[in-house]
Amino acid sequence: QVQLVESGGGLVQAGGSLRLSCAASGLTFSSYPMGWFRQAPGKVREFVAAIGLTSSSTHYANSVQGRFFISRDDAKGTVYLQMNSLKPEDTAVYYCGASRVRMSIPRSPPAVGSWGQGTQVTVSS
Repeated sequence: QVQLVESGGGLVQAGGSLRLSCAASGLTFSSYPMGWFRQAPGKVREFVAAIGLTSSSTHYANSVQGRFFISRDDAKGTVYLQMNSLKPEDTAVYYCGASRVRMSIPRSPPAVGSWGQGTQVTVSS
């Protein structure tokens, strides 16, 4: 079945950067829009960023616009999230997800059909 494995999380100081990776298997990666979501303790899982089948189709939550950048490498079956200027409020478990429906951009958790296990990002002040 579909497997998504996130990596790259860790502890970083406020203002620092991290690059998350999500390696996909069990699906035709190039056929699926991908997304990144996050969930902080006591919070609902929220949309962070998504990318369509082309690099021209990227979408970001207002809270990360201009700081986070999503990209994909279909040859490697991997989607990335470059996170810059990190803030303590960015602390959360970050999950990647494949769109539940091909050709549909996953801009909310219900639109995700397959989730990774998550990677913890902690931003210290």
